[in-house]
Amino acid sequence: MKIRWQTLALVLALIFNGACSKRVTQNQQSQQQNQQDVTAKDILGNPKYLAISYGGYRGKSRELPSTIAQLKEDLKILFAMNIKVLRTYNTKLAEASDLLKAIRELKQENPNFEMYVMLGAWIDCKNAWITEPPNHYEEEAENNAAEIQRAVDMANQYPDIVKIIAVGNEAMVKWAANYFVQPGVILKYVNQLQALKQAGKLPKDLWITSSDNFASWGGGGAEYHVEDLTKLLKAVDYVSMHTYPMHDTHYNPEFWGNFEGEETWSDSAKIAAAMARARDYAVSQYQSVAKYMKGLGIEKPIHIGETGWASASNENYGAAGSKAADEYKSGIYYNLMREWTNREGIACFYFEAFDEIWKDAANPEGSENHFGLFTLDGKAKYAVWDLVDKGVLKGLSRDGNPIVKTHGGNKAKLLQQVPLPPVKKGKAVIRN
Repeated sequence: MKIRWQTLALVLALIFNGACSKRVTQNQQSQQQNQQDVTAKDILGNPKYLAISYGGYRGKSRELPSTIAQLKEDLKILFAMNIKVLRTYNTKLAEASDLLKAIRELKQENPNFEMYVMLGAWIDCKNAWITEPPNHYEEEAENNAAEIQRAVDMANQYPDIVKIIAVGNEAMVKWAANYFVQPGVILKYVNQLQALKQAGKLPKDLWITSSDNFASWGGGGAEYHVEDLTKLLKAVDYVSMHTYPMHDTHYNPEFWGNFEGEETWSDSAKIAAAMARARDYAVSQYQSVAKYMKGLGIEKPIHIGETGWASASNENYGAAGSKAADEYKSGIYYNLMREWTNREGIACFYFEAFDEIWKDAANPEGSENHFGLFTLDGKAKYAVWDLVDKGVLKGLSRDGNPIVKTHGGNKAKLLQQVPLPPVKKGKAVIRN
């Protein structure tokens, strides 16, 4: 009799466990279905879905990709920060596909985990990045079509994650001398992707764009105001524009520095004023694109595909140059841009989540290596010190390093490394 009761108890336990497992599976499926129903329109410009540009490379070369475990570690940090939309840059390298796998695994482990992707497809001109002269006007790179096809495949494989495809990154701006193409090349692929949506071969709510400098979207000189750009503006679902006031502290510094009337201000007030003007400069570039589109009679959402401020530089933007790049100013810029874009309902794919050293491997102090909100080993820079104080990042780590503040959280120590903006004559000029 005792054996029968034990058998009955075992059967009941198996039934109970099976029912619980079924409910968990159903909850996961329901959560995935809900996330599949989320669209780019729902998340872009929604402060509940902060956006960021992401590259998880730890080494001096992209030939050393991050592991799935490392990507998941990064994703947990970003999710804790309320960042739920990531931007990637190409489909050829393994990181984009590995990132999608990592997101899916985290969703399976935790039904409440939520992360979406703006999937980039890199576009080049003919002879880009080689010793042959680039052909910017007649031919495009042969591998562009394969980049787009991989993006299509990933969007179909991960419809609950990939919500946007971006055709090209700064591919139309003319200072990208190694690889830029004419707007007609971007237009061709945008039209191709839109046609696939119409034919039911891509998710119908997938948004298609290109991510490029504000000038390339018509906010710059007349050399960009061509017929194919107008067609492209009509073809994309929204405009993804870049703005980098930090770079223009060197190339176009009319807005940058401390001007007449600010001589007696405190150092913190001088820096705050300069950074507010940098924010206003970014706003003016956004407005210049909006103005150009309005003049064409085109109404489309405009979101920021990239903006950022390096925390170090031994080049044009550092202490020996425009005195712009340092951790304190980068933190101020980050918060100013988040405040403005959240208030105005604009998505801001801030550049970038973590420092990457492959971008300028030969020059460790080069600005391109220092745009992250976190250092390479996972220390939180000044921009996100408050999240450490609030305990948001407690228990999280990067490559085994717990998330702590840079400089030991000592603001006085940080400020010792902050040069004042240059003293300028006259008034600052910010052109719309």
